[in-house]
Amino acid sequence: MAAPRDDAPPAPSVTSVTSVTSMTPESSQVDDRPLDELLMGAARALRHHWADGLQEAGLSPHDARALRVVGRHGPCRLGVVAEHLRIAPRSVTDVVDRLEQRGLVERVPDPDDRRATTVRPTPTGEQVLSTVDAARRVGAAEFFGRLTDDERAALRTMLVTLEG
Repeated sequence: MAAPRDDAPPAPSVTSVTSVTSMTPESSQVDDRPLDELLMGAARALRHHWADGLQEAGLSPHDARALRVVGRHGPCRLGVVAEHLRIAPRSVTDVVDRLEQRGLVERVPDPDDRRATTVRPTPTGEQVLSTVDAARRVGAAEFFGRLTDDERAALRTMLVTLEG
């Protein structure tokens, strides 16, 4: 292994990677919580902004995610829905049952395998999904509206880097 160069920046320590020292916008206090806590806290706050739209549609966050998966990937088998929701295939049956009872999705025979069924959104489900997604965009615009254009661009760049 090569020796580090004298002019090379020091390797990040666990502390420098996992925490940040920043000023909170409301005060001059230093916020030194770990980055993972800050990121999870921001995600939690964003989900709370979205909750109003879900309540108006009468959906739980989990059911809304399931409807979104079916809307984007349907018609698809239940295993695909389970995979996207990261739950056991046997657990997705209850979720799809709830959506089906509300008239938001329907089970139809798989055209490629008559022994299997797929699930797809109904016209009502597509309408509810459209309404929920619109409310989600409004909530996100309000949430991220606290940032400047430059801050939003920087955040987008960071998140893309972390995601991929």
